[in-house]
Amino acid sequence: MRYALCAFDKVLLLIYIKTMRTLKKKPIQLYIEPRQDHLLEVLAQKRGVSKAAILRAGIDKFLKELPIEEDPAMEIVGLGSSGKGDLSEKHDKYIARYTASRK
Repeated sequence: MRYALCAFDKVLLLIYIKTMRTLKKKPIQLYIEPRQDHLLEVLAQKRGVSKAAILRAGIDKFLKELPIEEDPAMEIVGLGSSGKGDLSEKHDKYIARYTASRK
């Protein structure tokens, strides 16, 4: 089913779309226990920040404490082959040479 939008609704929709594209944070929805919500509210008021800021800091802390073998970034190790035996030691040199050759 299609709905006809008036000009004002179209403008609001375009503003919403543009705003969502420029957001640096991705909205998510999650469910927490009432006790967690209460503690978050108290802590947020005490620190003068939003509950979302506290949750983001908690996620960052959790991710930083992941064991290295669980880090998703480690999945890129060994994906390619350069044929160079010293790439891990001299990667800066190779990147600089490649970058200079593209100018």
